[in-house]
Amino acid sequence: MPPGNNRSGIFSHFVKSSARSSAVFIIFIILLVGALVSTRLLDTTTFLGSLASKPLLSSGTRAAGIPKKPRQQIEIPLNCSAFDLTRTCPTNYPTTTEEDPASTITSETTCPDYFRWIHEDLKPWAHTGITWEMVSRARRTANFRLVVVKGRAYLEKFRNFGTREIFTLWGILQLLRKYPGKVPDFDLMFDCNDWPIIKSSDYSGPNAMIPPPLFRYCKDAETLDIVFPDWSFWGWPEINIKSWVPLLNDLMEGNKRMKWDKREPYAYWKGNPVVALTRQDLLKCNVSEKQDWGARVFAQDWGREAQQGYKQSDLANQCIHRFKIYIEGSAWSVSEKYILACDSVTLLVKPRYYDFFTRNLEPMHHYWPIKDDDKCRSIKHAVDWGNSHQQEAQAIGKAASEFIREELKIDYVYDYMFHLLTEYSKLLRYKPTVPGKAVELCSETMACPAEGLEKQFMMESMMKGPSLTSPCTMPPPYDPASLFALISKKENSINQVDEMEKNFWKTQN
Repeated sequence: MPPGNNRSGIFSHFVKSSARSSAVFIIFIILLVGALVSTRLLDTTTFLGSLASKPLLSSGTRAAGIPKKPRQQIEIPLNCSAFDLTRTCPTNYPTTTEEDPASTITSETTCPDYFRWIHEDLKPWAHTGITWEMVSRARRTANFRLVVVKGRAYLEKFRNFGTREIFTLWGILQLLRKYPGKVPDFDLMFDCNDWPIIKSSDYSGPNAMIPPPLFRYCKDAETLDIVFPDWSFWGWPEINIKSWVPLLNDLMEGNKRMKWDKREPYAYWKGNPVVALTRQDLLKCNVSEKQDWGARVFAQDWGREAQQGYKQSDLANQCIHRFKIYIEGSAWSVSEKYILACDSVTLLVKPRYYDFFTRNLEPMHHYWPIKDDDKCRSIKHAVDWGNSHQQEAQAIGKAASEFIREELKIDYVYDYMFHLLTEYSKLLRYKPTVPGKAVELCSETMACPAEGLEKQFMMESMMKGPSLTSPCTMPPPYDPASLFALISKKENSINQVDEMEKNFWKTQN
C-alpha cells in the first residue's frame, strides 16, 4: 500500500473515531443536562406540591417582556378538623393579595355615588381625629368591640344580640378573607340596636365634647352614628332569609315569572305591625266594605310562619303586585332592599331613618313618595296614577330593581365596608392593639360550631379566597354645592308629587 494512502486511511479512521467520540460526548452532555433539568423540575414540582394547600399570593420576579398569565382563584378551605383539635384560628391565612392582571374589573372602577356619604358620616372627626378616649365612650351602649391587627380580628363582647351580632361579625371576617393584607388595623365599637343614639345636639357649641364614634345600621338627620351594612346581607336564620347572593338571584328570577302589566293592580305590604305606630296606622288603609284605598295590607305572624316552615314568606314569590309598600318599623327596616328589588313600584312612606345606600335613591325615579301623616289617600293616588300611567310606573320599578342588582351587589357591599373602615382607620390617633379580654375571631371559630340555618347561611356566604380584583375607587366627597343640589332635587320631586296629589283629590270631591 502506498505510504500516502496509508496515512490517508489512518487519518480517515482517526476522523471517524473522533466524530463518533464527539457524538457520544455530545449525547452524554445532553443527557447530563437533561437529567439536571429534570431533577430541578422535580424538585420545583415537589416544592410547589408541598405548598399546594397554602395560598401563594406573591408573584415574585418575572422576566421583562413576558406577560402575566391570568391568575386562578385561590381557595382558603374552612379547616374544621384542625379547629376541633386546637380550638384556635389557623396561622396560615394569607396576608397579601394580588389582583388578576387580565381582569377587566380593576381599581379604576368607580364606586357608586352612595359611597360619598362615607365622608359625610366621618366628618365629625375630620379635624380632630379619633382618640381612644372617644372610642371608649362609645362602649356605654355597644354590643361589642372589634379590633383588627395585621389582618386578624379580636372580639370583646359586652352584651349579646343574637343573629345581628353574629352575622355582622361574619361579614367583617369575610371582608378580611376577600382583601387580605389590604384592610388596615382598626378599633371600633358596634351597637346592634335599631335606634341611633349619638345626638348631634349633645355635641354642638364651642365647649362641646367630640362625639364618640359608634357604628350601627342606620341613622337620621339628628344623629351622628356611623352607618354600616346590616347583618342580613349574610343571612337571617330566624326568619329563613338567605344571604344576599342567592337571595338576589331568587328575586331577579321571581321578577321574570310575572310581567308588570299582569300583576295585581294593588299596593302590597306584609309585615309586623306591632313594632311601630306608623305600621298600625297603615293597617287602616286595607280594603274594607266601605273603602278601597288600593292597598292590600297583611299582618305577619312570625310564630305561625316558623311552625309552617315559612311557606308564605318566600320573598321571591311576593313580586306579584304592581306596587309594594315600604314603611319603617321601630327604625329603618332591612326589608327595603327586598322591596326595591321587585320590579314593582316602591311606595315609600316618608322615612325618618336611612341606611348606608338609601341616601342616593331618588323620588319619582327609584320610588314613589308616600305621606306619613295621610297614608291612605297618598297610597290611593299613587296606585291610581300608576295604573293609568303604566309605562312611567314600570320605569320606576325597573330603575329601582336595576339599582339593587347593579349598585348593591355583594362586591359593592364589601367595598363599602372596606372604604369605610379604611377612612375610619386613617382618623385613629392611636395604634390599635389586642385588648386583654378579647378573643381571636375567624371563620373557623364561627362556622365550625354553628348548626342548622346559621351554619348553612355562613357556608353559602363564605368568601372562598382572596379577590382577583381591587376594591372600587372611592368617589370624592360632596362639596357644599353638589350636596345642596342633591337634597334640593329630592325635595322638589316630593313637592311635585304633593301637588299632583292635591289636584287628584280635588277632582275626586
